[in-house]
Amino acid sequence: MRPLTAAATAALAFASSCNAANLVVQATGGNNSSPLMYGLMHEDISNSGDGGIYAELIYNRAFQGSDMYPSNLAGWIPVNGASLSLQRLATPLSWALPYSMNVAATASSGKIGFANTGYWGMDVKMQTYSGSFYVKGVYEGSFTASLQSNLTGDVFGSVDVVSQSVAGEWTQHNFTLVPSKAAPNSNNTFAITFDPTGVKDGSLDFNFISLFPPTYKNRPYGLRPDIMEAFAELNPKFLRLPGGNMLEGNTQTSWWKWNETIGPLKDRPGMANVWGYQITYGLGLVEYMEWCEDLGLEPIVAVWDGLSLDGSFTPQAELEQWVQFALDEIEFLTGDAATTKWGAVRASVGHPEPWIVKYVEIGNEDWLAGAPAAYDAYKQYRLPMFIDAITAKYPDIQVISSSSVFDNITIPEPAAGDYHSYVEPDTFVNAFGMFDQLTAGNKTLIGEYAAVHPNGGIGWNGDLMPFPWWGGAVGEAIFLLGAERNGDRIIGTTYAPSLRNMNRWQWSVTLLQFAADPALTTRSTSWYTLRLFGNHVISKTLPVTSDAEFGPLYHVAGTSSKGTGILKAAVYNSTADVPVSLRFEGSSKGATATLTVLTGPENPYGYNDPFTHVNVVKETTSTVTAGADGSFHFSLPQLSVAVLETDATVKCRKQRRVEVQA
Repeated sequence: MRPLTAAATAALAFASSCNAANLVVQATGGNNSSPLMYGLMHEDISNSGDGGIYAELIYNRAFQGSDMYPSNLAGWIPVNGASLSLQRLATPLSWALPYSMNVAATASSGKIGFANTGYWGMDVKMQTYSGSFYVKGVYEGSFTASLQSNLTGDVFGSVDVVSQSVAGEWTQHNFTLVPSKAAPNSNNTFAITFDPTGVKDGSLDFNFISLFPPTYKNRPYGLRPDIMEAFAELNPKFLRLPGGNMLEGNTQTSWWKWNETIGPLKDRPGMANVWGYQITYGLGLVEYMEWCEDLGLEPIVAVWDGLSLDGSFTPQAELEQWVQFALDEIEFLTGDAATTKWGAVRASVGHPEPWIVKYVEIGNEDWLAGAPAAYDAYKQYRLPMFIDAITAKYPDIQVISSSSVFDNITIPEPAAGDYHSYVEPDTFVNAFGMFDQLTAGNKTLIGEYAAVHPNGGIGWNGDLMPFPWWGGAVGEAIFLLGAERNGDRIIGTTYAPSLRNMNRWQWSVTLLQFAADPALTTRSTSWYTLRLFGNHVISKTLPVTSDAEFGPLYHVAGTSSKGTGILKAAVYNSTADVPVSLRFEGSSKGATATLTVLTGPENPYGYNDPFTHVNVVKETTSTVTAGADGSFHFSLPQLSVAVLETDATVKCRKQRRVEVQA
């Protein structure tokens, strides 16, 4: 753990008084809240797609490369002296996969072949694995596909695959493999071997070698169940896709091209990811939309707007083609299969019914890369051109700017904004009231946020914290309470990034951490606060009167879609427990409610470590009963996050927006 600086220690030690808070939730006024308040965002920042939520076990399965990351044989190991070489054949498997692996016999006797190390290992259980590989060359005999220990050579399961290969053509071989025993750890490999005496010309060419474990909801080439289940527990409402910087790409020619991510996997070329490695495009636009289907999420689809991370941007005279490219993407997602070009393409790849898309974001963080020139271009012509074109053809779609009113921009109507914030916990607490200034005309998505640095000011010149920590999670929770108080003007909020592979990452503070072994999938401290908030959804916020100012207690209240009363609260920088008296107008003696309180370790910098499996977050649930005046009485400790939800409906009258009172 990073040692605490004197400044950081002092900042956490400073505390507010802890006078009792008497809260009354009014039955009138208030405002409707966004149905998308808590969501997800995916950024392929740390092998979180390939080698992460995308369940493919084979690393470098199709030898994909780019100018930045040339094709290679990384991850592949010869078996029994076989000679492995990378080849660019005159007849490749596809235009998208020009390179393949040639496997030739040497002087050794017996079966030869190759093994793959996976993404830092492979989890092997007694379950059905689905595999396939392409072969070019004549071979009479059977291939053997197997899973074995990389430490002992112990074989956990194998299957023989009869060769279907013919001269001069690529032939796909499919198989299922069920291990007879589970591996004790994830240090395992997958291998394909064959008898070289059955090879006509001394060698065979292989490409697109794939192996999948069972996937979430059994989607072919789908997503990891353990990660998807962790997301599902949050009860999220939207997915911002395809991510942030990955959308922009490194240059004007290497960015996330949606049309190259659809269709058969062998026809997807992949791209040079902005986070230091090649990605396969296995997790493409369709897979993102299926992710939305499987978790019941609203897609917020980001489209490329001409900006790349090297700061270059498309001139106005050349931008129209990319505006049309975005319109084509929307048509692919929403167009009728019988009457639109791209709707027919969608049907051809297995989705005849259109998806519903209500939100489209223009670019990502245009205020950052290449500013000021690129940002000036965004404000002057790039953003207006996209807004005009999309709203003209799709007037029901809410267009979102990649910057917010807090980023020195006047966003043209009818677009909303997107605010990103990676700061210290104290900064989040101080921002509790920042969204009160929003008006109906400047709705904002909070597309990325996280506490990443400790209080005390090391800033971006210092490393991020090693993991989300409890004090940071409480600061984030207060920021979210401030957003939810303005739920009619905040489209939604999403923690970012979501996923971190513990073997390779560019960003340490993430919602979930994982490795090849699902036992290492770890829910962070921030995950626990989001699960609590996300599973108690306020559909209408209500004004709250109080005899105390905000701090150390911060709160928002309202009703659920069922009419139950909800209070969400957090305590930050208090010298002692904060007594709370809470009454919903119209409630009476004997009413009951469920109170859930999250607390953390004595050390506010404590975190959930995937290697020790220690969860520092304690959840306590109790039933509280209203006293004679209909008030619920309870206390909340320092650095706690809580939700109280009544067990019965509360009476609310006609709703109109009223600023929530302290």
